[in-house]
Amino acid sequence: MSVSLTACLPGCAAVALLARAEADDWPVRAVPGGFAVQVWGGEVRLSGLELRLEAADACQLFVLQEAMTLLFEAAGARPVWERVATGDLPPTLSLLRVEGVRDASPSFRRVRLTGNVSRFANGGLHVRLLLPPEGRPPEWPVIAASGRTRWPEGAAALHAPVYTIRALDPRQRWLEIDIFQHPGGRTARWSREVQPGAVVGVMGPGGGWIPEAGFCAFFGDETALPAIARILAALPPTTRGAAHLSVRSSDLPDLPRPPGLSLACVARPRLLESLERLDLPDADRLVWVAGDRGLADAARDRLRGRGLHKREMSVAAYWQDQAAESRA
Repeated sequence: MSVSLTACLPGCAAVALLARAEADDWPVRAVPGGFAVQVWGGEVRLSGLELRLEAADACQLFVLQEAMTLLFEAAGARPVWERVATGDLPPTLSLLRVEGVRDASPSFRRVRLTGNVSRFANGGLHVRLLLPPEGRPPEWPVIAASGRTRWPEGAAALHAPVYTIRALDPRQRWLEIDIFQHPGGRTARWSREVQPGAVVGVMGPGGGWIPEAGFCAFFGDETALPAIARILAALPPTTRGAAHLSVRSSDLPDLPRPPGLSLACVARPRLLESLERLDLPDADRLVWVAGDRGLADAARDRLRGRGLHKREMSVAAYWQDQAAESRA
């Protein structure tokens, strides 16, 4: 089963869509009167002045609608959609309840959220938590007439950090998120103070995937541990490689992983050194790196220098070290 949506566009839209497709390696094919682009499991078809989106479900369709609206508005080509559920909650938003919170390790709090979580089982590893300002009832995002999400502003603005789904069980209607207890962290404080029954907005899923290479190497700090743990548990048993983590040994359980993939604790300043020493095969490989922006930028440069194609790496900045930035 699929769902679709159409819009009318000015003629300059084709250039913007083709440029984005080329930049992101989206497959393009010719169709009568135009072309179609495969995007995130859906399809964007531009024929003449008609834009048509096709997706597997309403959630994916809205993701495409919002992404295309942003893309074309930036190019000066505002789409006029045939229908917009103005004022409704976005289909990418679920309101879940806190069932409980516990210490997963000395540095992580594990929050269990309950509700209809079935759609979080596919489409990405990460979600965005929506936390209202202290002392205020939440005002949730809604769909604007443009087809984009309209977010509350000013005193009602939500804190919207991104976290990895550590585990979920759609049949039992729960998902869990591990929150690193770094000093001064707003979400860390929330995880220590929140009470069972509290309502939390959760958007997603999106971002991240399970690598399909025969050799996988992982590098990250505490913020990357939940994502790496989930990926390792989902890798095929034949996967070879290594995981280098800058975490306290007390926070690093014996993570489920393929037998041919080693696991090691590495001091944060030595993560890049470990990456540079990594013995990589010539093909069927992927290097995954996440942590502070300095690590991500340096890792990306070094991997490019070693000849890796962008499809052979996944590098993300999960946070920014303000002290390091001020010293630079």
